[in-house]
Amino acid sequence: MTDHTLLAGKTVRRVGYGAMQLGGIDRLSMPHEDAVAFLNGVLDRGVSHIDTAAFYAAGAINRAIADAIRGRAGDVVVATKVGAVNDPATHLRPTQKPAELREGVETNLRQLGLDRVDLVYLRRADVAPGIVATGDQIVPLDDQLAELSALRDEGKIAAIGLSQVSRDQLAAALPVGIAAVQNAHSLVDPSSEPVLDLAESHDIAWVPYFPLGGAFPGMPKVTEQEAVIAAAAELGVTPSQLGLAWLLARSERTLLIPGTKSVDHLAENIAAGDVVLPAEVIASLRPVAAGDGAGV
Repeated sequence: MTDHTLLAGKTVRRVGYGAMQLGGIDRLSMPHEDAVAFLNGVLDRGVSHIDTAAFYAAGAINRAIADAIRGRAGDVVVATKVGAVNDPATHLRPTQKPAELREGVETNLRQLGLDRVDLVYLRRADVAPGIVATGDQIVPLDDQLAELSALRDEGKIAAIGLSQVSRDQLAAALPVGIAAVQNAHSLVDPSSEPVLDLAESHDIAWVPYFPLGGAFPGMPKVTEQEAVIAAAAELGVTPSQLGLAWLLARSERTLLIPGTKSVDHLAENIAAGDVVLPAEVIASLRPVAAGDGAGV
């Protein structure tokens, strides 16, 4: 299993970093200088892919990333997303109109201190979990892709990604040129498998969020599955590492963006990229992936 793959035209390590956990709804969870120092540590460990959004901590995370990548932006792919903004009343509200998507790209560029961002995901808002578009925020995908394509032609973004999309939506978007897809996917959530299969067949990067499940109350967690706990003990790794390694083994085009603000947890996540799952271990996990596994 290779530990590198292509994303937005650049070679990156398959285990990257999701920056969302550096902050809350409207602010960083630590002083700006500490966030910059932590991000520098992420890059110093060889991580070459950072996932972010302007609506993470109301832009504070993007501004920390800007200071961390200054002078080394060529060494890292920065991926962000548009389609939502902060809202004091509801946490997030959808901004799906083409003009709003353009404004979102411009906001990310300003916050990140970049002339061009490597990868911009269109975060669709058709279904839960998360925000759902209503009224005039229900916008045809073609109109959105046309705007993002124009921004790409203008040199403001290098590559277009999609997030929270169905197989049919990805199929409809293929002629535009899609670099990556970001859907919920884990050992305990196979609902996006058809989307992954299509992405893989077109050499599109797969960047799962909620990679260990359990994002909302009542949802199963990878780390609580008996088969996962047993396999992790057999291999001498943590259940989290095993869950991440399973995703990497599922497709060579998978990239991970686990988030943390702990140095030790960061090291554990990065080390998951070195975990090799024997065929018999993968076989033992098939009932979990099929939805037949038992939790603790």
